[in-house]
Amino acid sequence: MSIVKTEAGLRVMKDRSVPLTPRQRSVFILIDGRRSMEEVLAASVAMGVSQQDVEQLFELGLIIDETPSLSAAEQTARQASAVADLASRGRTDAQRYQDAYPIAARLTSELGLRGFRLNLAVEGAGNYEQLQAVASRIRDAVGPEKYAPLDEALNHR
Repeated sequence: MSIVKTEAGLRVMKDRSVPLTPRQRSVFILIDGRRSMEEVLAASVAMGVSQQDVEQLFELGLIIDETPSLSAAEQTARQASAVADLASRGRTDAQRYQDAYPIAARLTSELGLRGFRLNLAVEGAGNYEQLQAVASRIRDAVGPEKYAPLDEALNHR
């Protein structure tokens, strides 16, 4: 059995939108389409990876079995199902942060010198919670109308 990452899996690898355990992430990195399931498990046994960790990656739709028994249509259906499942879960805090950070940085940089300290606070915000804490100060500085896109990125969508 040769296993490969799906499109959803490649996206998750970059943006970390689906939380994986350290063991799952380690085995996920080893999956390259050339190794069989047995080879991947053998290479990761020292890290404590089990068959169950790999099965979880299958269930999340991050990897698929690329043996000839699966048709292209079946693989596409699995990928579509996995993407729909990820979308139905909503956005993670990491996704919200990634969406909101550029908006916050733009808004504070538009304030010029009077927004310098606020811009530093935005740059220092390394996660969603920290950016959320700075958001009220941004709203006070730019007004509710200009703040609306940042509020949307942080709290909605």
